[in-house]
Amino acid sequence: MMATKANWNYPTAVKFGAGRIKELPEALKAAGISRPLLVTDAGLVNLPVTQSTLKLLKDAGIEVGVFADVKPNPISANVNAGVEVLRKGGHDGVIAFGGGSGLDVGKVIAFMAGQTRPMWDFEDIGDWWTRADPKGIFPIVAVPTTAGTGSEVGRAGVITDETTHTKKVIFHPLMMPKVVIVDPELTVGMPAFITVGTGFDALAHCLEAYCAPGYHPLADGIAVEGIRLVLENLPKVVHNPNDIEARGHLMSAAAMGATAFQKGLGAIHALSHPVGALYDTHHGMTNAVFMPYVLVVNRDAIEAKIARLAAYCGLAPNFDSFLHAVSALRSKLNVPHTLKDFKVDGTKRELIGDMAIVDPTAGGNPIELTKARALEIFDRAMEGRL
Repeated sequence: MMATKANWNYPTAVKFGAGRIKELPEALKAAGISRPLLVTDAGLVNLPVTQSTLKLLKDAGIEVGVFADVKPNPISANVNAGVEVLRKGGHDGVIAFGGGSGLDVGKVIAFMAGQTRPMWDFEDIGDWWTRADPKGIFPIVAVPTTAGTGSEVGRAGVITDETTHTKKVIFHPLMMPKVVIVDPELTVGMPAFITVGTGFDALAHCLEAYCAPGYHPLADGIAVEGIRLVLENLPKVVHNPNDIEARGHLMSAAAMGATAFQKGLGAIHALSHPVGALYDTHHGMTNAVFMPYVLVVNRDAIEAKIARLAAYCGLAPNFDSFLHAVSALRSKLNVPHTLKDFKVDGTKRELIGDMAIVDPTAGGNPIELTKARALEIFDRAMEGRL
């Protein structure tokens, strides 16, 4: 049992610790929600972790609705259906519950609850968020059940436009949940594949934020500790799924990654997004496949930073030792070494290159992500060439 319990106001009110799901009724009250809609994904809704949470609310006298028509890579139709359920049910707020898909869709449903413009009008481009009516944004309480996206402490949701197969970011400052409950006990039942994929997602967020150009020492400081926590604790959790302490560290790393990546992301995500949208692959595991190839291609721009990072993580203070640590972790945890091993073929190579360079995350890469460079990374990842 993890003894650590903590309350953070960083970047929002976070209740961290084992067993703290019991404080959900109190969190709803603090957020001003009396008739919540719990939004989660189809794979999670009938599992004990969700059903026990619903019972907890019922026992507290809270009338709760449930919406679970959410795909692993959520599409706009999922959001539209959820908004309709929220409005018809007279709900006044959202419990965003689950992994990245449930959290993102829950947040965007709450955001769209009182809007009159189409969702794509609020894509994270320039100041498009100012088009929204802030009075139409419902409060959110977030409860992550994985340790990956960190969406519980973010102000955006990633939704796939099913007409173009592109992932788009919907952003508004008021999409930040009012209260977050981070209870590592909720992640115990995760399948190993999801544990590994979400852990690598957290690692990718921290690593790309740290490598992104620009001066943001606050983000850098958060990112390096997040990286250390994943490297040390992801193998422990896979070895012993009941290690609550290690699970708590991974949940912290996930929140840290999402806090840090306001600095930027990079080519890992810029390539992972189109591959996920076109092949419906797990986002975090796709990040894991691309990670070492992106490190190698970016090497000239990040070598000194990675050497400092390696030293902090207790490795030899050079680029190669960190690259080896990432590669060894992938191998130990059965991450596919190539895209081919991940059932991705080369038929959409050109399209992936075109999509990668216009992805919102591409601008954060330490060197310019040209189409030629994106295709070089894709080819390396297809062939397993470091």
